[in-house]
Amino acid sequence: METVNQIFEYLNAATWGWALVPLLVVIGLYFTLITRFVQLRYFGRMWSLARPKKGQVAAGQVSAWDALVMSVGGRVGGGNLVGVAVAITLGGPGSIFWMWAIALVGMATSLIECTLAQTFKRRGVDGLFRGGPAAYIRHGLGVNYRWLVWFYAFCLLTAFGFGFNAFQGNTISTAVQHSLGIPPWTTAMVLGPLAALIVAGGLRRIVKVSATIVPLMCLLYLLMGLAVVLMNLEQVPHVFGSIFANALGFEEAVSGGMGAAVAVGFKRGLFSNEAGLGSVPNVAATADVRHPVSQGIVQALSVFIDTWVICSCTAFIILLSPVYQPGGEITGAALVQASLAVHFGAWVQYLLTLLLFLLSLSTIIYNYYLGETALAEFSQSRNAKLILRVLVVVCIMLGAGAPEATVVFLFSDPLMGLLAVVNLMVIVTLLPVVLRLLDDYRSQLKRGEKVPRFDPDQFLDLDLDRDAWK
Repeated sequence: METVNQIFEYLNAATWGWALVPLLVVIGLYFTLITRFVQLRYFGRMWSLARPKKGQVAAGQVSAWDALVMSVGGRVGGGNLVGVAVAITLGGPGSIFWMWAIALVGMATSLIECTLAQTFKRRGVDGLFRGGPAAYIRHGLGVNYRWLVWFYAFCLLTAFGFGFNAFQGNTISTAVQHSLGIPPWTTAMVLGPLAALIVAGGLRRIVKVSATIVPLMCLLYLLMGLAVVLMNLEQVPHVFGSIFANALGFEEAVSGGMGAAVAVGFKRGLFSNEAGLGSVPNVAATADVRHPVSQGIVQALSVFIDTWVICSCTAFIILLSPVYQPGGEITGAALVQASLAVHFGAWVQYLLTLLLFLLSLSTIIYNYYLGETALAEFSQSRNAKLILRVLVVVCIMLGAGAPEATVVFLFSDPLMGLLAVVNLMVIVTLLPVVLRLLDDYRSQLKRGEKVPRFDPDQFLDLDLDRDAWK
């Protein structure tokens, strides 16, 4: 067992430790420049494309809005609360600035990978679309890279399907125990059947549940953040000044100064928005859209919502309260909870528990779907899918009932790091395909097409599912 631990620790150091974060940053900047700041040029279109007009989505299909809320539900999780609190504690207020910065370049990366997911998607036997990195490796790079497909699918299934779901179960049970005094195993006995009920309905039920709870939790948290800002409006300029001064090295809030702010902000931002990690494209591929680039643009909006909206709410809740002190001992969920208590009173712990429950549940649903997508690369039988659902529910319940589930990061984080490395190398290789698609999209807009339509006959050299674009 010690040898296994050492292997995973080495993988974690070789990915997240020193290589992956700079790689994500550099590639994100490269994508931003090579696409001529596509995420900014189409920022206005993101909002209209997110809610397609009637008639643009076939009956029974997943819409761009459905795919957006599913991806937001996956990106937005405990990291938007706990992760931001940790970032401020370790990197100071300036870490928020660098989280914003990495989200901007991450929007371009997400656009690239999700455009590829749409391009190489396949129509399943149920009529719904499936795809993601496994699909664009197989159909974009060719059958000689089948081994890479299996490697990617194994890492995705293990990390998201099992590992991170166990952690989400623990997040919910811990929050419920601290605020309501309910024992973890009681929460586990409720959460397990609830998760089973949702995932048993397949993609359509997952989409329906996500479309209900994700907008609710985001709106609720946004209203809390806005209320805090309005209650402390006179302090807002000082907070902004502190963020920029600390980020640019004019003010040192923690040991390490600007260097700590940059390093922590980049890492926490990338963990939160998942741009480039190869997870969200699996969801992006499910949408019924007129052009692959349209879904890429919508998923760039998902990154913006995650970091610029939700993470910013947490940052202002913390920085506008007297609880946060540079070098203080309170961090993580305790810092968020204590800050909210200052703004609204002790009762807010119950509201925070509800939010954490919704955040974790939406992430569990998202993680399960990633696991199901990965499983399809090995087997598409009903029995295999049933076994997966049982194992996922067991992992959730074990995580919820365990006193400490952070041990799952021992193997989940390195596997996610490997996923990211594989995905980044593939999307860089397939970048010429995306640039051709972007040129096609832009040329149609210039001709006056309000909603550009993809014509697969213009890309006969690509291994596409023609039926998916009828």
